[in-house]
Amino acid sequence: MKRLLILLPVLAACGTPQEQCIRQVTRDQRVVEKLIVETQENLRRGYAIETYETTVTRWRPCGPRGVDKKGKPVPPQMCLDDIDVTRTRPKAIDLDAEAVKLRQLRLKRDALIRQSSTSVAACKAQYPE
Repeated sequence: MKRLLILLPVLAACGTPQEQCIRQVTRDQRVVEKLIVETQENLRRGYAIETYETTVTRWRPCGPRGVDKKGKPVPPQMCLDDIDVTRTRPKAIDLDAEAVKLRQLRLKRDALIRQSSTSVAACKAQYPE
């Protein structure tokens, strides 16, 4: 997962100058669209999914390995390590407030589409393909 997060900025730099320009001027629109999908799923399920970080302790092999004086293998020493993990859990929501939020997000998306149409046209004019 961390590797993917490192690659995202590199991948975002890919594309033609026109695609990069359009991607930049429509960023807010994509964020709002993602929030709309999330809100619709919350309403469909009847609850939200909360993501949280926690630490778990796990045993792992560590220390020297090898053979003893008689040539028998020596088992590795075991060490405890704390590992950060991401988990999810259900979260109660106010369904009426979530429905209002969905309506507001749809209105915001429509406004952003109208607003970005001139910017997208400017990108296409500035960087014709």
